[in-house]
Amino acid sequence: MHDELKALDDNHTWSIVPLPKGQKLVGARWIYKLKYHSDDTLERHKTRLVARAFTQTFGVDYKETFAPVAKMNTVIVLLYVAINHG
Repeated sequence: MHDELKALDDNHTWSIVPLPKGQKLVGARWIYKLKYHSDDTLERHKTRLVARAFTQTFGVDYKETFAPVAKMNTVIVLLYVAINHG
């Protein structure tokens, strides 16, 4: 958990600011996961900090969301179409 907090701080993921008057604090929780090798031996412990989204209001607590996720099959199909239909 301390390593994750240090990584978030080192990457300037957020900045600590005073809570504006009349605003409520958005809660967060730590999610812990164990990752295993294919032979069921422990590979590593994973930790991440997740905001409790059900307490957030769009336009007040956040303005946009961004999650850069693409499946490799989708990327391959897009490249195939781009190459063949130039």
